Amino acid sequence: MSFLLTGINSTTFQIIVMYIIGALLIYLAIAKKLEPALLLPMGFGAILVNIPFSGAMNTVLPGIGEVSGILQWLFEVGIEASEAMPLLLFIGIGAMIDFGPLLSNPKLILFGAAAQFGIFATITIAALIGFPLHDAASIGIIGAADGPTSILVSQILKSEYVGAIAVAAYSYMALVPIIQPFAIKLVTTKKERKIRMAYSPKSVSRMTRIIFPIAVTLVAGYVAPASVSLVGLLMFGNLIRESGVLGSISDTAQNVLANLITLLLGITIAASMRAEQFVRAETLLIMVLGLIAFIFDTIAGVLFAKFLNLFSKTKINPMVGAAGISAFPMSARVVQRMGVEADSQNHLLMHAVGANVAGQIGSVVAGGVILGLVPHMLAV
Repeated sequence: MSFLLTGINSTTFQIIVMYIIGALLIYLAIAKKLEPALLLPMGFGAILVNIPFSGAMNTVLPGIGEVSGILQWLFEVGIEASEAMPLLLFIGIGAMIDFGPLLSNPKLILFGAAAQFGIFATITIAALIGFPLHDAASIGIIGAADGPTSILVSQILKSEYVGAIAVAAYSYMALVPIIQPFAIKLVTTKKERKIRMAYSPKSVSRMTRIIFPIAVTLVAGYVAPASVSLVGLLMFGNLIRESGVLGSISDTAQNVLANLITLLLGITIAASMRAEQFVRAETLLIMVLGLIAFIFDTIAGVLFAKFLNLFSKTKINPMVGAAGISAFPMSARVVQRMGVEADSQNHLLMHAVGANVAGQIGSVVAGGVILGLVPHMLAV
């Protein structure tokens, strides 16, 4: 125990813990292939910034003074000062998304709204157990199942737990194939999971696909003006995709831009994972609250689908509601796999994809709502 009682040895212990966390993230990325584009750079970055007197962070050298570190510079410029990295990533994400399944069955947008319940439930829980409101809101947004939104909201609200929130958000996104089946089975019967849904896609015109991102941006902008940077860049990426005149740029946004920003974001966010900031009881509590947010999101989506079934002649498989979170396309694949497990002829993928892309919209709007409300509540 004396090893932990001295200041120097306590710091050494914290650094070792961060090396272990970094190694675990790298292991999950390589061995388990869980969000490798993010967990690998994040894990390596966690090791990089915790090397004593690391040149990756700002350091003071005798006779020279302060020397800028590349990761701290990237963090200050790309995340802290402008939030540019998470926002630019939305362009690539928008270019990847095909809103066709949602436009073919617009009522699926309701699941994208219902599955955000976990965000606000977790904010309430975090505030009740003692987190300041701006930190509680930042923790709750983990339930958006959207890493860039989590980073953006926590950074704008000046939460001191940005690193822990980012790790929780991306770790649980990677663990969706484990978390969601557990949560779904808690609130469904095997009979409900066997419900078949016929898929007869309606033709979606090119004009509709072009108008949709513009309309969503306008509606979201007037409902939650703080969401414009989030929704706007997501929809801008989608407009590039659907315009039909920017094919090479769309491909670049989906691949080169998205991959490059993802790698840089992963290693840059590690600048907020210094041992003295990360290794504390609050981090563990944030991980627990993040898990609660994901479970509540999933359960809320399922229960909302069951509620709709009370008034609908054509039954919805409740599992489709669980795909209303933003973890695209992992959540849709989970629902498809569970549907086939319950009934080998039960194919739910396109319904789940529609709910899943609705969750993309729902998560960024929820982030905008929080950014609009919390500063006003703090000012009162």
